[in-house]
Amino acid sequence: MKKMQKDPDMLEEYDFSKGIRGKYAKKYSEGTNVVIIDPDVAKFFPDHDSVNQALRSLTEIIKKQKRPLNRVRDGN
Repeated sequence: MKKMQKDPDMLEEYDFSKGIRGKYAKKYSEGTNVVIIDPDVAKFFPDHDSVNQALRSLTEIIKKQKRPLNRVRDGN
């Protein structure tokens, strides 16, 4: 394995000896979506699960609104 060149911005006290190489590589390669929420909205969502739940609820509402109406027309 190639040894990395010393980075001038890396401080000597940084210790990566217990680091795991490629720990997040797969997740990173799958892609990520980072969305910044305004503070007044964020106070209602303490974590990513609550945000996902709210968005899933909203998508169900959107899907229902886009469904074609199955009404029988009276010919007028």
